[in-house]
Amino acid sequence: MKIDIPNNIAEIIPYPPGKPLEELEREYGITDSIKLASNENAWGPSPAAVEAISGVLTGLHRYPDGSSHYLTEALARWLEADMEEIVLGNGSNEVIEFLVKAFVRAGDEVITSHPSFLMYQKFVQVRGGNNIVIPLREMHHDLAAIGRAVNEKTRLIFLDNPNNPCGTLISRQSFDDFLRSLPESVIVVLDEAYVDFVDQEKRIDVKAYIRNPEGIPAVVALRTFSKAFGLAGLRVGFGLMHREIAGILHRVRQPFNINLPGQVGALAAIRDLDHYQRTLEGTREGRRWLSREVERLGCVPYPSHTNFFLIDVRGDATALYEAMLHKGVIVRSMKAYGYPDFIRITVGTEAENTRFIGALAGCLADLGYT
Repeated sequence: MKIDIPNNIAEIIPYPPGKPLEELEREYGITDSIKLASNENAWGPSPAAVEAISGVLTGLHRYPDGSSHYLTEALARWLEADMEEIVLGNGSNEVIEFLVKAFVRAGDEVITSHPSFLMYQKFVQVRGGNNIVIPLREMHHDLAAIGRAVNEKTRLIFLDNPNNPCGTLISRQSFDDFLRSLPESVIVVLDEAYVDFVDQEKRIDVKAYIRNPEGIPAVVALRTFSKAFGLAGLRVGFGLMHREIAGILHRVRQPFNINLPGQVGALAAIRDLDHYQRTLEGTREGRRWLSREVERLGCVPYPSHTNFFLIDVRGDATALYEAMLHKGVIVRSMKAYGYPDFIRITVGTEAENTRFIGALAGCLADLGYT
């Protein structure tokens, strides 16, 4: 083909998803594998959500509610927010795309950290903007270095909080000091995909900044139904922001961007907070148990405020990842993120966690890491 591909598009490396269970089993000739690599909810969706989705399947020939009114209304009630402060997306990453589309022009700059969610940079690259990437400092966002990188071309700053893959958190005071050091022309985006797992007293009060924007940059918070609510397959996320910014994002939002099963499934999930709380409690208990067992095996678990955590395996993480695959356990090697001796694991059910520890013990011994 003789087509002209812009350099900013040609240079994009596609996002590397985790290995699906089906592909693993086909490739390695095994069955009954478990996946602890993609930070998914091991307890699954609320049964009420599954029932609600089943009930609307005969209506798939109709377009969904273009405004997602009832879901937005329920979110506003849960968050004690106004409906006009909420923008829904096909996953929270679509809200990221809205922000870049609305506020970034060719040549503008967007600041992100490394490592963090790769899609921030990809959306900016598609738009023709320039990515300014600041390395993490001791596994935390280096807010001082980010502040020094801000200039008249800076449009957005993305901070995943907690950070993925490190699970670290920005303190309330650090964020406030950082925000007040920035020019008002910048939009600060807090990607809070894992905030449900954070203790309430450690969360940043984003609504206070959204509703009192005088003298500070605008703040946008991103949330998702993919993690604590267990609806990753439906792709439903949302942003919480000042109503003026929300109005701008609605101008670039495609109609019907939240499908019918997504709307009713998320609505049912947010009404079943018992299932949500059980997920949070199971995650905390599993994380504590796994950390103790990992340490007992001679590895170093890192503290986390999420449903995943990093483990220093004291050896080549990619070799360990491959060895674990042969035992039917999928983890994530952090070599590509700059941590060659680390893996990242998602907290699973009690049975999954027990199997992981057994497989890890065997692989560490086989590889001579312990």
